[in-house]
Amino acid sequence: MKKLISIIVLTLAGTLMVAYNSLGQGKKWTLEECVLYAIEHNLQVKQQEIAADIQQNALKQSKYNLAPSLNGGAGHSYSFGRALDESTYRFTDNKTVMSDYFSLNSSVTLFNGFTNRKSIEQNRYNLQASIQDVEKIKNDISLSIALAYLQILLNKELLEVAKNQHNITMEQIERTSRLVAAGSLARGSLLEIQAQAASEELQVVNAGNYLDLSILNLTQLLELDTVGDFDIIVPELQIPEKTELIEPVMTVYSEAIKIQPQIKGAEFQLESSEMGLDIAKGARSPRLSFNGSYNTRYSDIRQKVIEVDPVTNFPISYGKYPFMDQLKDNVNYGLSLSLSVPIFNGWQVNQAISNARLDIERSQYNLEYQKNMLYKDIQQAYADAMASLKKFHSSQRALVSMEESFRYTEQKFNVGLVNTIDYKTSKNQLARTQSDLLQAKYEYIFKVKVLDFYRGIELSL
Repeated sequence: MKKLISIIVLTLAGTLMVAYNSLGQGKKWTLEECVLYAIEHNLQVKQQEIAADIQQNALKQSKYNLAPSLNGGAGHSYSFGRALDESTYRFTDNKTVMSDYFSLNSSVTLFNGFTNRKSIEQNRYNLQASIQDVEKIKNDISLSIALAYLQILLNKELLEVAKNQHNITMEQIERTSRLVAAGSLARGSLLEIQAQAASEELQVVNAGNYLDLSILNLTQLLELDTVGDFDIIVPELQIPEKTELIEPVMTVYSEAIKIQPQIKGAEFQLESSEMGLDIAKGARSPRLSFNGSYNTRYSDIRQKVIEVDPVTNFPISYGKYPFMDQLKDNVNYGLSLSLSVPIFNGWQVNQAISNARLDIERSQYNLEYQKNMLYKDIQQAYADAMASLKKFHSSQRALVSMEESFRYTEQKFNVGLVNTIDYKTSKNQLARTQSDLLQAKYEYIFKVKVLDFYRGIELSL
């Protein structure tokens, strides 16, 4: 029985571990997964989406403003001493009068310079601009994720370079120890190599720390609560041999200007500003509205005429006047047309029109600014990509020469023909060339991804 229980417990534990791992622990993330997750959980995106929802409500409200208004009213009052009974229009002395009042009022604007309809169009443009703001934040986050992702890949390779350099030095320590023991080299050479190993061990530690920090940076961009065992997939990245594979600046710009959200958002803002000028001009137009009202009231001192003198036609007998009867008999309603013509209102309309024109000018400048910034960003990314590609190919050629030079220097050091300083210099130059190659590689990849992203190509590796 105990054995059966143990088996069940172990089985459940294994199931829980599998489930735990399936929830993301031990999972390696792709760039596409990181981008999608960041966009879904980023707080800035959520805030801007709320702003877009608020603008959506503003659009709905501007549409509802076309409908007639309908408002109800009710009142209950007491009058003491000498007071006017509004249901009989007679004064009472030393009496307490209780009365009730009920009303319905409705109004609809027939014409006001089409400002309501233009407000709908303006809010529609504002909504589209707000949606583009959401897309702009998503794009910024996507590029930040791509940069952080590539930084991890770079730091992984730099860590491997540091480890390889340290391993080479540790192997050299063993060879140098044998040469010192055989009397072929002075003991000082061994001590210098050991000092080099200690320095490279520190470089390995630093490279590991940089890798951990880059992973932390990416997890923070993803809004993850903890780093845990977070890791990414290392893809196979190829660097082209020819610079002609990079699209020219004007080709990228001509495609980007049609789809980038900051450009489309600025265009919608300009449309909104132009509609705002029409709304401001509409305030010069007369306002024509149609109104309707329905009213009734009740008074507790009012009496109902029961009998009328047939000769004089004056009431001679009164009785109680029920609440519902009074409400029915006291009904009055009416319909009206009202026209309001603006003549002079402290120059407010003219100032509003002037401000609307200035807002159009500001929106035009903003659109030009966004276009210029997009062009400059593309221009810079292109220049950086070309420079990185040239640096990469140059570093490749230099690395081949440096590896051959280091092997030659190492062989001479092993037989005592080269001192420790020359050996360390050659080894450091090799490590520096390897680092330059990796830096150029990932800078090129990122800039090319930026150029592709401007053209509407999704980020992927």
